[in-house]
Amino acid sequence: MITQFNRVGGFGAIAFATLIVLGNLITVPAGHPSPGADPGEASRFVTDHGGLVQWSSALTPIAWFGIVLFAAGAFTVLWPLERRRGEAWSLVGIAGLLLQTAVFVGVVAARLAMVQQPGAANALWPLQDALLTINGTFLAIALIGLSIAGFRCGLIRRWHELLGFAAATLTLSSAVLTPLVIDRGGVFGLIGLTGWLLWVVWLLAYGAALIKPVRSSAG
Repeated sequence: MITQFNRVGGFGAIAFATLIVLGNLITVPAGHPSPGADPGEASRFVTDHGGLVQWSSALTPIAWFGIVLFAAGAFTVLWPLERRRGEAWSLVGIAGLLLQTAVFVGVVAARLAMVQQPGAANALWPLQDALLTINGTFLAIALIGLSIAGFRCGLIRRWHELLGFAAATLTLSSAVLTPLVIDRGGVFGLIGLTGWLLWVVWLLAYGAALIKPVRSSAG
């Protein structure tokens, strides 16, 4: 049976996914540089559109609060079931969620610092690129851990688990290719972007699963 707190975790996941997409919709249409772009391009963007970067960044503290609620809500459902199975995949996934949140603080901080000091983009833009891409490691950990735990405990369906594995493969591949993403971007950057989009869909579906009753364990 889903408790009220589990539902809070589900809405936290949906709020997080919605806010991070909204944050990108604020800056991307204005021409926000993609990973691997020249630092000079990033400097020009923050000079011309610094206000948009600030508005986008203002959404992230609320989003981070939502993802922590999601982690706690998933834990309250999955851990009692996993403990009887002698497994702890949910803890693996939650560790990934918390680590990716911590790393993304650095991404947002670098962007805000560039707004204040556009001339520092030569150092700050490659730094934010590196943090953003390496963060795919922790997204992969979250996706794998919570996908396995969710399916085995009967919270999510097989297609949802496989979606998580696909997203994890792409985000981890992007993280491994971080030097190429920073140097060249292009197709290498698209690997991480595709994984990120799948992660958003996975997260929305997981939030919905927490809001509705849990099925019997998948065994």
